[in-house]
Amino acid sequence: MSEIIIKNQTEIDFMRTSGQLLADVFSALDTFIAVGQSTLEINNFVEDYITNTLNARPASKGQYGFAFVLNPSINEVVCHGVPSSTQKLKNGDIINIDITLEKNGFIADSSKMYCIGEVSPLAKRLVETTYEALWLAIKQVKPGAKLGDIGAVIQHHAEQHGYSVVREFCGHGIGRQMHEAPEVLHFGKKDTGVTLQEGMTFTIEPMINQGTAKTKTKRDGWTVVTRDKKLSAQWEHTILVTKDGFEVLTLRQEEKELVLKG
Repeated sequence: MSEIIIKNQTEIDFMRTSGQLLADVFSALDTFIAVGQSTLEINNFVEDYITNTLNARPASKGQYGFAFVLNPSINEVVCHGVPSSTQKLKNGDIINIDITLEKNGFIADSSKMYCIGEVSPLAKRLVETTYEALWLAIKQVKPGAKLGDIGAVIQHHAEQHGYSVVREFCGHGIGRQMHEAPEVLHFGKKDTGVTLQEGMTFTIEPMINQGTAKTKTKRDGWTVVTRDKKLSAQWEHTILVTKDGFEVLTLRQEEKELVLKG
């Protein structure tokens, strides 16, 4: 990766717009996703909504040769699930929907876990603990903090609950490009790594496994699963470092009370 790109006010405004539009996508998806739907139906719904309702571009489609607008990752799938007409949501599934959106040349990236029907207490606990880890990490963000602070708090929270943190994938800077500097690890030591500066934009997207951290990629070349076939969960937001803290650019309506003020 090249140098970290500090965004100016105009660029931040564009990124804020993209983030708010992406939050709208998840609000629409909340009322659509259900038992019995195929992951391809979910993909097609989101593509239509981004393109025709929001007049934006699904940024994942065509990137690195990927043919779809989102990654649906169910149960033991860690990340990069591929939409399919034959893969249908079942009662008790947990699924991560990872979506990117570009508007005015700037990209936002976010993912959300959905619990389908009646989910087991163990699965629900994993989903909730991963979400807690995301927010603990977000609340580390401020000028002068270190990237290692983000990884350290995620790792501590996950391991404290008996889980493991996936090592092979990380968050990343984002802006005009989907993947910019820096890499944002979800494990590590406090007070290490790059110092955060006002105007930095990056994703935090912890992937936390019920069992070991070991993963493998399936023969399709995309789908990453847990080696022990235990569950995995992930949540993601795009974050801006502000003058005195952070702004969650992809913040959804139901999350607004979670934001730390000041």
